[in-house]
Amino acid sequence: MAKVNFFNTYKLKKGASVPDFLSAVEKLNDGYISKQKGYISFSLFVDRETWADSTFFETMEDAKNFAEASCPNELAERFYSFINLSTCTSHFFSVEKSC
Repeated sequence: MAKVNFFNTYKLKKGASVPDFLSAVEKLNDGYISKQKGYISFSLFVDRETWADSTFFETMEDAKNFAEASCPNELAERFYSFINLSTCTSHFFSVEKSC
């Protein structure tokens, strides 16, 4: 069972292309996120103007190591180019129960 959910909410920059953003998300997940230690799954959500992504990891250490990675990453930079960073919030949720 997944133990940690790294959960982020944000809005896209005005005029951002949603199809291009979705392509950047897929490339980031396939080319980088899914290769990280402890990775389990990734999901992307939208509610009108608010987007969210959820990445499950095996441990809190795995999730925090991923979130704090300082190595420049072209795929991540492309993803972030679509996001209004002032609207971004991040949380590390421990899974207490799953049904």
